[in-house]
Amino acid sequence: MSALRPLSEFVRHAGAYAIFAGQCCASSYRHGVRWSRLIDEARRLGVGSFVVLGTMAVFVGTNLAIQGHASFSALGAQSLVGMFVALGGVREVCPLLAATMVAAKAGTEMTAQLAVMRSKDQIDALEVMAIDPKAELVTPSVLAIMLVLPPLTLISIAISIVAAALVAVLQLGMDGGEFMFFVMDNIGIPDLLAAMVKSLFFGAIIATVSGYFGFHSERGPAGVGRATNRAVVTMCVLCISVNFFLSASFYG
Repeated sequence: MSALRPLSEFVRHAGAYAIFAGQCCASSYRHGVRWSRLIDEARRLGVGSFVVLGTMAVFVGTNLAIQGHASFSALGAQSLVGMFVALGGVREVCPLLAATMVAAKAGTEMTAQLAVMRSKDQIDALEVMAIDPKAELVTPSVLAIMLVLPPLTLISIAISIVAAALVAVLQLGMDGGEFMFFVMDNIGIPDLLAAMVKSLFFGAIIATVSGYFGFHSERGPAGVGRATNRAVVTMCVLCISVNFFLSASFYG
């Protein structure tokens, strides 16, 4: 029985999470959307995440350029660095980068806030007052993250490409026009749309997982910490797993 306990816990949490996500969708349909709070959440998330995401995107782009140049130089194909940066950054790295950053910032904050409210019986108080806590606390954050994450992904793509181009020209001695030719020749509108679709899935995962673990946290400071830790791990695993299936469907 002890060997099957992790599997049973996984199945229990997976089922409870699916029910929670369905209840959030139903609550949003029944009670509508609080647009003022959604806009406030989206503005706070977008402004608060821009600097951190931009910094990360710069170093992602520079690392892609350096690693691509080191690999293709052995083959005498340095001109393909632009292709490597475009395909790796646009299709895979930047969508996951934006999702990871939002999960670490907005996701953990959402989980901790809900867990504290659970510990202080504030969520129970909303239910006593006949206010749907999922519609009040979770739905605006879900929609805000899904609204903000696609633009953040596009911004990270643009910053990473510019940073990679600067390193390629100034440090690696490549021709800037040739670099950008291979970048533009290997990415198009379908690739950008695929990145935005990925970010929508990632946003839904981040928000619903954060809400689930916040709502079902144990009471007390230790419970808040465990809920936040579990939420971060689950968000990262699910986003990377879903990314594989989305990439396989788009490019496989």
